[in-house]
Parts: sequence; C-alpha cells; structure tokens
Amino acid sequence: MKPAWETRFPNWRGDLFTLALLVIVLFPFVWIIQLSFRAKADIFDSAILFAPTLENYRALWQGNFALSFVNSIISATSATALAMIVGVPAAFALSRASFRGAHRIGLWILVTRMAPPVAFTIPLFIVFRYLELHDTRTGLVIIYLTFSLAFVIWMMKPFFDAVPRELEEAAAIDGCGTWKTFLTITLPLTGPGLAATAVLCFIGAWNDFFFALILTRTHASTAPVAIVGFMQYVGWEWGRMAAAGTLVMMPVVLFSIVVRKYLVHGLAAGSIKG
Repeated sequence: MKPAWETRFPNWRGDLFTLALLVIVLFPFVWIIQLSFRAKADIFDSAILFAPTLENYRALWQGNFALSFVNSIISATSATALAMIVGVPAAFALSRASFRGAHRIGLWILVTRMAPPVAFTIPLFIVFRYLELHDTRTGLVIIYLTFSLAFVIWMMKPFFDAVPRELEEAAAIDGCGTWKTFLTITLPLTGPGLAATAVLCFIGAWNDFFFALILTRTHASTAPVAIVGFMQYVGWEWGRMAAAGTLVMMPVVLFSIVVRKYLVHGLAAGSIKG
C-alpha cells in the first residue's frame, strides 16, 4: 500500500525534477536582482539577509544610462514594428506565390541570415559614415530591420501555409479584395505566429551588442553597450551592472507576459501534424 503523501502526489518525481530545474534556471536572475539592491560595501557579502537600497538604480538614472535605455526602447520597438509591417505581407505573398521558382526566393531571403554579422562590419561602417547615419537611432533601426526581415518572413510563412486557401476563395466570392481578405480573414488566424515573431524580433534587437558597439558612440548608444561602461580599469561597479541588467530584462519579460497566451501557441505550432 502506498503512503498517503504518495497517493496525493502521484507524480512527485516529475514535480521534484521540474522544481529543481526551475530553481537552476531562475537562480542567475534572482541573484542579479538581489545584487542590484545591495550597497557597494555588501556586494561580496555572502549573507542572505541585507539592508536593501536603491542607490544603484538612482546612480543609473543620474548618469548616461537613462539615454541609452531610451535609445534601446526606441530602436528595438521601431525595428520590430517595421519588420512586422513589411515582413508579414511579404511572408503571405511568398506563401501564396504559385509561379515557377518561388521557393528560390525564400531561399535567397534566408541566405541573408547565414553570413556572420562581423562580415558586414566594415562595409556598413563606411556606408553609415558616408550617409551620416553613424551614431544615430535611425541607423540602428535600419540595421535591425535589415536582419529581422528574413527572420519574420521565414517565421510567418508556415503560419500562412497552414491557413486554408478555401477561406480566401470564399471571401473573394463575397467581393473581398486581396488586402481586405488578408487583413480580415488570414491575418487574424495567425495571431500566435504574430506574437511569437514579434517577441523574438524584439529580443534580437533589444539584446544586440555588436552593431550598437560598432555603429554608435554616445548619442545613440544602447543599454547593453552602456553596461560595459561600468567595467572600468579602477574596478567593476557590480551594483550598477546588476541594476542595469535587471532593467534591461524588464521590457522583454513584460512584453512576453502580455502576449504569453499567443506566444506559447506560436512557438508550439508545427510541432504536431494532422
């Protein structure tokens, strides 16, 4: 006869494993958050209980980090919005294309993501200097848009492929044009894909460090680049780095929570056929 607690928790082994995995995954994030509330003298103190302080956060907003944080929000949000506006209709057109060699177009679009970013560094730097886009938010948006478009197209195409064409044909019979059919019939059915694609695009632009480091200096510097500024020769400012890291995590976490319902469906789409 099984013990009462095992009868009440029949899957206790799986639950215990899930709990242990959750602790392992969340531990770095919890550690950074609690580190951001420690005073400079308590940074390397191993005591669990400490007197929390907002000194690190106040120091961030009194310096240049505030501008960098705003730059990240503007550039990542603008690039994600433009990539969705341009890429989603392109994915629909590629999904419904019936001419010969249509699949090759999709392949060439994917090729743009195959080269390492460092291969574009010198050409982009020269072009941006010539066009006076160096150290500007517009330049960052263009860069992020360029590398996000291929991802949006390839991410959204399977969702449009899954939408029955009979629905669009029925709408056409009722007098709907191509754009009206796309906006009112097809697009709403791909809501999970839109959410998943938007979140992943935003994360890619938000976490970018390489292009922001090369193509910006002071006016358009982003939050990831600003965090490196706390690593100085005289010492690393651990508290400010932890506070900055916590603030950088927040927009992505909040965005994911808002669209979590569609995000889970979008990421799981295509895992089961039939």
